[in-house]
Amino acid sequence: MAEHFFGGVPTAESGRRKAEGHPPSGAILPAMKPDSEARAQATLDPGPALFLVATPIGNLEDITLRALRVLKGVDVIACEDTRQTRKLLDHYGIATRTISYHQHNEMSRAAELIVDLERGTRIALVSDAGMPGIADPGFRLISLAIRQQVPVIPIPGASAFLAGLVASGLPTDSFRFNGFLPAKRAERRRLLESIKTSSPTQVFYEAPHRLRETLEDMMEVLGPQRHIVIAREITKLHEEFLRGRVSEVQAKLKERGAIKGEITLLVGKAEASAPLATLARVSIRQRMEQMLLEGLDEKAALKKVAKEMGVSKSQAYREWQRDK
Repeated sequence: MAEHFFGGVPTAESGRRKAEGHPPSGAILPAMKPDSEARAQATLDPGPALFLVATPIGNLEDITLRALRVLKGVDVIACEDTRQTRKLLDHYGIATRTISYHQHNEMSRAAELIVDLERGTRIALVSDAGMPGIADPGFRLISLAIRQQVPVIPIPGASAFLAGLVASGLPTDSFRFNGFLPAKRAERRRLLESIKTSSPTQVFYEAPHRLRETLEDMMEVLGPQRHIVIAREITKLHEEFLRGRVSEVQAKLKERGAIKGEITLLVGKAEASAPLATLARVSIRQRMEQMLLEGLDEKAALKKVAKEMGVSKSQAYREWQRDK
């Protein structure tokens, strides 16, 4: 770690200070000193405690001094993936013992860790990235610890959905975090239907290989004019924000190959629609008749009208049948 900065690069000033025997500018993490003083400073208060430690979501510099001190001072670190966490620990010279705690062993491992906590063990819980318990394992252990009156201490830090939200440009005065969108299309569309008229900004995680299919569902359920933001690879080398209406963002993605990386998908509030539903019905009827006269078949015309009007194909079909 150059000049005691997290991932930093030595500068002329830092070199001069080092040559003159001065400590480098900026805060130095006591727990990172290799001597006995550092070990003493890293010592936590005695007694059992469960620390919920946020870890970087990409950039290793996005970890707090307090988090590093806790990771160095606890007796064991419960990790979603010990191999992933070891990269972070090795980067900062932390040798604390690790143990796995993930969705496949959560039930049995939570019980084991509670026994350790009752014996006075200090445990840090971490996920692969971000805050443990947010779309990651942790709830069972946390709830058991609270039930057993073990102190549960949050060590806040990086969070993908919060970082994506504040940089999205969408309203942040009222929002809802929904975790991952359902993988099954029918369930996903039902969820999208439930937010069709919502006012708060909606925040989701989504798998990159499902993103195009999800946008197709949004086109049909929420309409092409709904404002969305795709926040991809937040804090990483290829960080990217795609902002615009559903149709605009979808068009941008069509120009690309495979979509990779961690995805946070944000949906803006529903915009006010025309006050008279009859206007929409007349418009749909008129546009359908026009397109049929132009030679389009009914299925293609319905798809085009739905896109133009910002309604689902099923809604356009119902309105078309009602006015025939």
